[in-house]
Amino acid sequence: MKKSLLAIAAMTAFAGAAQAQSSVTVYGILDVGFVGSHYNGVASALNTSTTGAQAVTGGPAVNGGSAGFGQSAESTSRIGFKGSEDLGGGTSAIFTLETAVNPDGAASAFAFNRQTFVGLKKNGLATASVGTQYTTMFDVQSATDAAGNNNLVGNAVYATNLQSSTGTYNTGQGAFSSITSTATTGAPISINADSGAYVTRLSNVLKVSSDRFAGFATGVMYAQSSNSQSGTAYSGANNNTAFGINADYIWNKLQVVAAFQNVKAQNGVAAATTGSAASGMILANGTAGNFGNNVNDNQTYAAATYDFGIVKTYAQYITRKASSTVDSNFQTSRSAYQLGARSQLTPVISVYATYGLGKSSYAQAGTAYANFRTAQLGADYYLSKRTNLYVAYGSFNQSSPNSAAVSTISSLSGMNYATGIRHTF
Repeated sequence: MKKSLLAIAAMTAFAGAAQAQSSVTVYGILDVGFVGSHYNGVASALNTSTTGAQAVTGGPAVNGGSAGFGQSAESTSRIGFKGSEDLGGGTSAIFTLETAVNPDGAASAFAFNRQTFVGLKKNGLATASVGTQYTTMFDVQSATDAAGNNNLVGNAVYATNLQSSTGTYNTGQGAFSSITSTATTGAPISINADSGAYVTRLSNVLKVSSDRFAGFATGVMYAQSSNSQSGTAYSGANNNTAFGINADYIWNKLQVVAAFQNVKAQNGVAAATTGSAASGMILANGTAGNFGNNVNDNQTYAAATYDFGIVKTYAQYITRKASSTVDSNFQTSRSAYQLGARSQLTPVISVYATYGLGKSSYAQAGTAYANFRTAQLGADYYLSKRTNLYVAYGSFNQSSPNSAAVSTISSLSGMNYATGIRHTF
């Protein structure tokens, strides 16, 4: 009898230890509310086609707006799974699977399109992971943004499209057009570069992030995708790389961060893209040219925050420069400064404000550029640790002093407002 009891106790202890060694957590965000927008000017990029004809792609060409129930104004709704397994000696295996979801019921591919990676973590040292992940620049930028990287326009550093209740308007706002990540001919490229002020996620990337030592932490990332083929009409080689590094230092109430990353794509198959009108390079409204699969894209970020107690202040700077690997005379650039503040007025109410200035040049150097101003205001009321109500407002105004270099309306402005409820789990 005693032996049986001892055996049962041993099995129970072993099972408990096994369960303690591995765990899986389901997490997510659901964000719904009322979203409104209004814009004046050109709602999308004005492209010069390969035939030289002018054509507007996207939304309305003069002005418009919307108002209605929508989603994901403060945070993108998502669901994810993350877990770890204790390997002993302070080492664990980790994984994350995360995808965006649509609370409005619109169809979406359940493809874990936000994060999908697996790695190893050594307590007190670092974490190494491989897969689709946030870039090293996003890690420090998202931690130093007063508005929390919401999805409304008006953030000069974390540029987004104008939000409506039914979708988004591509208003430019000095943002980059997408850098093509899939070859138009030949084999596909597996490094994906998002558009905007900087690349926020990369696929097939190796990322190493250190733990914090004496207030200092750092991270590096690297990705490579190379392939070639011959004997066909698409003979040639593709060589695509990404590299990034960040530094994060905290001393008492001061935090200082910096990051640099480079995305380079060279396609020996695709036609050499320069900056002539016949190549479709000229884009209006401050939207930078798309260099296709032959691009060298450098991005730099620096920021500092200081917590005075009643208010936390933020100062941010970002710059992005992309040039054609075929002809470096054809390049685009975007730079912006932004100041912000956030205050915890009461234990359940917080408010924030940001103001930014920037400039975007595009096509051939000196031919066209745009200046833009951005602003955001917002407040959160926390019903609990996981549920909050919010109101937010964002605006931007953009002008092109030398817009005669391209056929476009010289000014563009827009605003967003939203109120809603967000629940995290």
